[in-house]
Amino acid sequence: MVQIRRQPIRREAADGTITVTQVRSSIANKPKTRGTMRALGLRKIGDTSVLPDRPEIRGMLARVPHLVTVVDNGASSGAADSGSNTDSKEG
Repeated sequence: MVQIRRQPIRREAADGTITVTQVRSSIANKPKTRGTMRALGLRKIGDTSVLPDRPEIRGMLARVPHLVTVVDNGASSGAADSGSNTDSKEG
């Protein structure tokens, strides 16, 4: 029998999305915490999920901040552009 290796899905991060990466293991955590990680689409360290920026996703992330890093794709690109424009007007 031939095993098929699972390839990670590469998705472009659109505006209004959040990129979540698992940075710590969920082994020594409660079952509810492990379930939250699975619901976010994270199985092992280094997994990344691009999720919509909605209140229910933010609530799940609030339960597991010690296990993940979060990048806000919509606000980070807009904040960087507005900051550089402000600096150029002053100078």
